[in-house]
Amino acid sequence: MPIVAEYAKSNRSSCKACSKAIASKTLRVGLISKGPGGFDMTRWHHLECFPADSVSIDSVDDVKGLSALEVRVSHPKKDDQDALAKLVEQCGEPAKEQVDEKEEEVTDPESDEIIGEKVKETKGSSASASVIAEYAKSSRSSCKKCSQTIAAKELRLGMVTRDSRGFDMTKWHHLGCFPVESVPVDSVEEIGGFSSLQSDDQDALKELVLQCGKETSKMEEDKDESVADKGLAEETNKRKHSQVEEEVEIKKAGSDEKSGQKVKETKDSSASSKVIAEYAKSSRSSCKKCSQPIAAKELRLGMVTRDSRGFDMTKWHHLGCFPVESVPVDSVEDIGGFSSLQNGDQDTLKELVQQCVNKTLKMDEDNDEIGTDYHQTEEANKRKHSQVGEMVVEDEVQTNENQPTTRKPKMNTSESTSQVVAEAEISFSASDVKEKYRDASLLPKWKAFETVIFLERDDGLNDSEKIATFDFDGCLAKTSVKKVGADAWSLMYPSIPEKLQSLYSHGYKLVIFTNESNIDRWKNKRQAAVDSKIGRLNSFIKRVEVPIQVFIACGVASSGGKDDLYRKPKPGMWQLMKKHFNSGIEIDMDKSFYVGDAAGRKGDHSDADIKFAQANGLKFFTPEEYFIA
Repeated sequence: MPIVAEYAKSNRSSCKACSKAIASKTLRVGLISKGPGGFDMTRWHHLECFPADSVSIDSVDDVKGLSALEVRVSHPKKDDQDALAKLVEQCGEPAKEQVDEKEEEVTDPESDEIIGEKVKETKGSSASASVIAEYAKSSRSSCKKCSQTIAAKELRLGMVTRDSRGFDMTKWHHLGCFPVESVPVDSVEEIGGFSSLQSDDQDALKELVLQCGKETSKMEEDKDESVADKGLAEETNKRKHSQVEEEVEIKKAGSDEKSGQKVKETKDSSASSKVIAEYAKSSRSSCKKCSQPIAAKELRLGMVTRDSRGFDMTKWHHLGCFPVESVPVDSVEDIGGFSSLQNGDQDTLKELVQQCVNKTLKMDEDNDEIGTDYHQTEEANKRKHSQVGEMVVEDEVQTNENQPTTRKPKMNTSESTSQVVAEAEISFSASDVKEKYRDASLLPKWKAFETVIFLERDDGLNDSEKIATFDFDGCLAKTSVKKVGADAWSLMYPSIPEKLQSLYSHGYKLVIFTNESNIDRWKNKRQAAVDSKIGRLNSFIKRVEVPIQVFIACGVASSGGKDDLYRKPKPGMWQLMKKHFNSGIEIDMDKSFYVGDAAGRKGDHSDADIKFAQANGLKFFTPEEYFIA
């Protein structure tokens, strides 16, 4: 890169390293580079601010304007020429030192200590990035990992690095795309702009920092392990190998005592949360479930977890919002601060503990049933899937021959009428339908009723006695809670368009029932949540090329201690469609069914879908059973 030296003609230029003005008639050194359009651009520096460590100059003769300094008799030109000569000597020395270090590494590969120090220095120089967080000011930035646009007002994370010229460069990422494996962040205090974020986003960044800590620890363990392995003698390796073989033999023999201890340690480490109870000291805390403030002096329950750095984190909840289904509390003695509560609140917590115990017992029973129901052979799954095809063929035969049939195909879930929930009274009128959901505007054809957003009748959609219903996320579309946007989805299975088109051609009405509590919970980002969900559904309907009726349950699981009527597994969305969105046509439950991924299996996020089907008396399929032949 060409270098130029001259005396500043005015006070208008500033140093690109320290950003301070360069005084008139002061010696300045410039880096010349090609700008847009092929024009030369000069970045001026004070002599002492010039980045000698990153710019190579072989000789003072390579500095343009050196001869002009000799004719400026009004300045101490000799001193300036000597200073430039020293600058030229400094340029390139760091690069030479790096080359020498690399040569020393190659010539002495057995010196673990020296190699370790150099690796650490190299890592420090290459990983000198700082991290900042902010809400995108516009939609012009794009994520450096997925290349997708970062929406305006969406949280974005930036890696700030300084280039060889001394300028800061920021590479922006979606929160879910941030490379935790390569950028170590030890604490949220290292993230610029953290304090200005909303509390939900601060919690998300705390979880990200935990991931960074786990990745860094794993890398250091792997590195230490590899260094240790290289330094071991053959005798030590053989002894270790024999010990491993003995341990494997002990495991195969079934040492119940050791296995029990290991399982217990693992369980304790992953579920290291404890529960505390106290009266809120102010109104500044908010419930992590319903996002509502917890009033001062109100009883609150906290889940305390310890992160990888050893700091305790507390997630506060209203008493009615505490997740008894996921946090086991065996006794009131497990609750910190219990003895300092009033008698009435102590009695309430005793009832909560009993609920926890009942939930745990019920989950154990459900897991046993699920293990029986879902660990079936491939042959049984294929047989079930073929029965769906038989049902469609049977409908076609019935239509063509106009003859009734008494044959009923066996489905995945038995039709236990004892599980059907009594229909709720839903008062629906045109005056109750809104153009907005709370303060969020809706796209054309979408309306709101109570806590439901629904799609008005799409072109070609016909009401029917045969209803094929589906969940959306994880069933029809592959989505991520970490990504927001109308295009942030993909087909769950390639066979989906053909399957839906076949159902439509055989007289089925297609309906999607989907939960989206973020629309209610994200008060400050509700419009973004609405646009993202509706945008994905619109794109999906366009992709599969069939008309579909859609209902979105926006309420949270428990609001003010009362469960939302429409959120699955509650039956409200089905009953709303049945009573008010099917032209009064009686539905044939033998031919109607529901497909969803939340079936309570091991690894499923919940059992909301299978319970929704049971509550409405619908036959149930998992996506794998229905869409994979």
